Order: sequence, then C-alpha cells, then structure tokens
Amino acid sequence: MSSLVGHDEDDLQDGPLGKPAVPGHVQDAIRTLIEWAGDDPTREGLVDTPKRVARAWLEYCQGYQEDPAVHLSRIFEEVGGYDEVVLLKDIPFQSHCEHHMAPIIGKAAIAYLPRDHVVGISKLARVLHGFARRLQIQERLTAEVAQCIWQHLKPQGVAVVIEANHACMTARGVRTPGVSMITSRMMGTFLEDERSRKEVLSLMGY
Repeated sequence: MSSLVGHDEDDLQDGPLGKPAVPGHVQDAIRTLIEWAGDDPTREGLVDTPKRVARAWLEYCQGYQEDPAVHLSRIFEEVGGYDEVVLLKDIPFQSHCEHHMAPIIGKAAIAYLPRDHVVGISKLARVLHGFARRLQIQERLTAEVAQCIWQHLKPQGVAVVIEANHACMTARGVRTPGVSMITSRMMGTFLEDERSRKEVLSLMGY
C-alpha cells in the first residue's frame, strides 16, 4: 500500500509547489529522534515524517520571521472622543514550551486604554500570534505582548491576561490534565489605579 494513502501528495514535495525544501541534516535529526524513541524511521508510515515534521515546525515557529509591532503601525485618530477601555477577549492561541517543545494551548485577553488613537482590533490578535509562534514560556509571552502594545500605541494603560494548558505538564512529568496557568501584565493606569485594574479584570471575566 502506498505511503501516500490518506495524505496530500503535495505535502511530500520539495520546493516547486510552494512547499519549502527541507535540508537533509534536518530530516536526519528527526529520523534520529524517531529511532531513539524506539521506532523504525524507514517503515512505510514514518518514511516521509521527517519532511512533514520539519515543515510543521516552520509553521509553529513562523513568529521568528516577523516583527509583531508591524501590526500596530496603522492607527486611527478619528475615534469620536472615545476614551474608554478597548478589549479583545478569548483570543485562542497556540505556542510551544521552550523547555520541552510541547504545546501550549490557551486563550488571551488584551485590553488598552487609548490616549488619542486606536488600532484595528484584529491587530491585537496578530501581535499575540506573532509572539506565540515561537518557543516560549507563558510569563514572557504575556510580558512581550503587553510591552509591544505599550511601546507602539502609547496608551494610558495596557492589560494582558493569558490562560493556557501546558502539555509539558499534562502529557509528561507530573501528568496532571485539566490544570490551567494564568499570567497577567498590567501597565500604566491599570497598574497604578486599583479601580481601573478591577474594571478591566471584570470585563475580562476575572
């Protein structure tokens, strides 16, 4: 039986159909890992796995190829005097733990208090994904998203809360599923003023 059964043939091609060519040393490294884990990298089901895994990791880590701040470069000043909290919540994201390269899957809430301009709401999610698609720890991811918005939008305040499950804890090690980790970063008004902080956390559902 062909090893292509159940797979898109294009997924196995190198280069011409828009797929990046996978260097031989990268494929060799993945074959070594498969063999070390106890399987045979030459068997039918695994023979093309090194290419797929390599391309998957290019996608998982595509955040290294972009500057998330670019998404905040276009602002809108005609806001009709709006000066209240702007919040995008329940933004799904995926990342990978830099310690075990295991998935981090969660959601984020991002809020800012405009000073004199706003940004397209989808750009907040793009900033999150730009930083998430790298090897990460959740604490740094939270801080990087907040700092990027603070530095480039120059708002009165920024609040970022991330809640996620870590496969490095649920699938290995302590093997404790159903546990989520919450991290937050407050800046400006949300850090300095308790009432503003409570307001934004309430809007986020915390």
